[in-house]
Amino acid sequence: MDKIKEMVRIAYDALEDKKGENICIIDISGISPLADYFIISNGSSDSQVTALVDNVEEKMHKAGHSQIQREGMRSGNWVLLDYGDVVVHVFDKENRDFYQLERIWSDGKKIEDPDEL
Repeated sequence: MDKIKEMVRIAYDALEDKKGENICIIDISGISPLADYFIISNGSSDSQVTALVDNVEEKMHKAGHSQIQREGMRSGNWVLLDYGDVVVHVFDKENRDFYQLERIWSDGKKIEDPDEL
């Protein structure tokens, strides 16, 4: 498994471990220079969003993947974790419904299961 797909798998599993809701992987490699993959999930509360973010950061760090940037932690309603080729978005339910990243990036390839990578 290459490094990028490994990062996707680690982030996906970290979100799943903490019961992230509606985890979605979008392959944007063919349509955007921003990253190769977006991973989108939401939590049911601010504390769950924090737990999801903390778990992704911990698992990625343990695997040796460096975070480039983190945005939005103070608000707890949308946190972006940038790992270069992989960007993880963790929302609360209300903001995920409002921003609809899946619709905005609908030209990308939606991947339901990380085993499809």
